[in-house]
Amino acid sequence: MMLIQNKKIAIVGGGIGGLTLARLLQLNGAEVSVYERDLNRNVRVQGSTLDLHEGTGLEAMKRAGLLEEFYKHYRPNASKLRIVDKQLVVKFDDHDEHASVAENRPEIDRAPLRAILLNSLKEETVVWDSQFVAMEKSGEGWLLHFKHTPDAYADLVIAADGANSRVRPYLSDIKPLYSGITLIEGNIYEAQKNVPNLFELTKGGKIMAFGGEQFIGYGTKEDGSIMFVASTKMLENQLSESIRDFQDRKQVLHWFRKYFSGWGLGWEEFFTNDSVQFIPRPQYYFPLDQNWETQASLTMIGDAAHRMPPFAGEGANVAMQDAFELAECLTNGKHGTLLEAISYFEKDMIERGAKATKDTLENGYRMHSTTALSEMLNFFSQPAEG
Repeated sequence: MMLIQNKKIAIVGGGIGGLTLARLLQLNGAEVSVYERDLNRNVRVQGSTLDLHEGTGLEAMKRAGLLEEFYKHYRPNASKLRIVDKQLVVKFDDHDEHASVAENRPEIDRAPLRAILLNSLKEETVVWDSQFVAMEKSGEGWLLHFKHTPDAYADLVIAADGANSRVRPYLSDIKPLYSGITLIEGNIYEAQKNVPNLFELTKGGKIMAFGGEQFIGYGTKEDGSIMFVASTKMLENQLSESIRDFQDRKQVLHWFRKYFSGWGLGWEEFFTNDSVQFIPRPQYYFPLDQNWETQASLTMIGDAAHRMPPFAGEGANVAMQDAFELAECLTNGKHGTLLEAISYFEKDMIERGAKATKDTLENGYRMHSTTALSEMLNFFSQPAEG
């Protein structure tokens, strides 16, 4: 605790990683503020359902004293999987199994997980509507500037503001690399009404479809919404050149028909309903050998530090591990200075992030290979260990 005693800590970004870190630091008596660009806590949380892993996400919840709360809100059925081909023919279904193939990785929607973490923090910890603009050195620390809220001083700044972090450039000028895979994300509210056939197919779980070196995946959420992704290999700027306006469903449907020709007509339900919102997501990652000079007053966690594609379900778990490893380094009394503590944390984090990135890249290439369907059927049909 000595290292952060009487120190003001600013966490930029109120996602899962930043909130987990804030909770763990507050448990150790730290003075923490989280600056989040969302207008308030009621803004709809988009993104896929998360499966928390032993040793990372679940370990973070345990250390945060929130495991019991987590199990009140997790969704046992969400991890039930059906694998289909391009024509929506079911090839694997673990709804009939007594235990899901992913039972040791319990799933929870982002919104309730974020709510659990928010509810665990002291009031006024999160400063909403605080979009980070810039910061400059001020004494030993930093003066932070935001779009709509007053400037704030911090002795220690932690970037937890995601893949397009605005804080990261103050630490590293290493740019992300394009993975060769691009996806379109779609979010649909009231999915049972708006995409009834594809909703029905999930049986409350999730669907993975492989074919033609492409992937479509989606799952239902507790709020009745669906998030889906359609991903394919393409050149880095090909998507933005193909679709000028992602609010124009006709343009996106035209893209889908062109690039996913051979996929069954049933998939078009995602692209022709009235409520869908699309987000273009070319997939980037930071080099596995990235490095930077450690600073005593600034570090980063999660996607800001080790951006990676979503194809191994590691992003949130790695971010939550970053949170508890950093909290541990700052509070365990084993390091003489902040510089030493952060240096120890960053060396370990860079190694862990590189391994997770390598795994997710390999998984992504496997999912977009010519043999993806047979490989995935083979993988999920293996008897569970133990």
